[in-house]
Amino acid sequence: MKFIRNLSVIIFIIISIKISYASYILIPMDEMQKNHLKAYGIAYWALQNNIEAQWLLNYRGGSFLIKYFQEIESECTIRGVSFEIVADVQAAKILDEIAQPEANMDAMKLEKAPKVGVYSPKNKLPWDDAVTLTLTYAEIPYDVIYDPEVIDGKLSKYDWLHLHHEDFTGQYGKFWSAYKHTAWYQEDVRLSEEIARQFGFQKVSELKLFVAKAIKEYVMNGGFLFAMCSATDSYDIALAAEGTDICQTMFDGDPAEPDAQSKLGFDKTFAFKDFKISLNPQEYEFSNIDVSHTRKVKPEEDYFTLFEFSAKWDPVPTMLCQNHHNMIKGFMGQTTAYNKNCLKSNVLVMGEYKAANEADTG
Repeated sequence: MKFIRNLSVIIFIIISIKISYASYILIPMDEMQKNHLKAYGIAYWALQNNIEAQWLLNYRGGSFLIKYFQEIESECTIRGVSFEIVADVQAAKILDEIAQPEANMDAMKLEKAPKVGVYSPKNKLPWDDAVTLTLTYAEIPYDVIYDPEVIDGKLSKYDWLHLHHEDFTGQYGKFWSAYKHTAWYQEDVRLSEEIARQFGFQKVSELKLFVAKAIKEYVMNGGFLFAMCSATDSYDIALAAEGTDICQTMFDGDPAEPDAQSKLGFDKTFAFKDFKISLNPQEYEFSNIDVSHTRKVKPEEDYFTLFEFSAKWDPVPTMLCQNHHNMIKGFMGQTTAYNKNCLKSNVLVMGEYKAANEADTG
């Protein structure tokens, strides 16, 4: 019995030494990470549980350093996330390396789990939206909100808002020419018109403009906005077209104003200027902001490069460019890449396709 008691004491001491020695969990985000998406979910989980994390910008792909807790180690194991247990002295050495003036790295303290809203129609299926698929897989919680929630003033509840591939101009994605007889298109039109009537708007374009302006106010008040695909350019087009009808008869019951182009107000937009809108309902395009029709790139050569920013002086763009790869495979969407001539001078470009004579940015 005495031997067993002594053995138990020894085991307890060994475990205690190991835990005191293993003071931090490092979640690498370079090629050593087996599951990058779920690794982000671990960092979010730590913040949800009031555990501070440090985002090590430009260190091993933007790794996370978190105070050691057994629960975090267990979560990493359960979710298949790669991690390393490091002692105080190792963590201090890493932070000292990052702090060196010549090192383009920085340690960003994370203290609060942001509340995420995804602007997406309620009738969309889960696989219709890459953002909700990604967040669900990463186990980062979010709320799906749409026009009724925005009109009811609920945007202020969220720190981050992501727009799925929405059409803010009221032209239903300009799918009319190819899909006007399909059930899904007709259902989208019906639901949009129903929401517009519910809130007293005569046209869907008027509803979408109200929503776009509410989102603009949300951003002006400090909210973070991210958009993908056609939400990026149709949003600014809607803002520029305030007070001008750019929708043809099949979209809103009356023709577009023939001089609509000359009435656009580029001072109202976020990112784009001097663009030419398409008033042709047969054309699957909103304007010349997008370069899908003019961008001639072979699929096997379609990569855009993320820029490197100063982590110590420009932390926000540095955070947004954290990735274990700096060359990203291109993709095709309704809005694929942007015409540089349509970008406002204050827009910060964070990545581009670097082929010679290419006039677009990713």
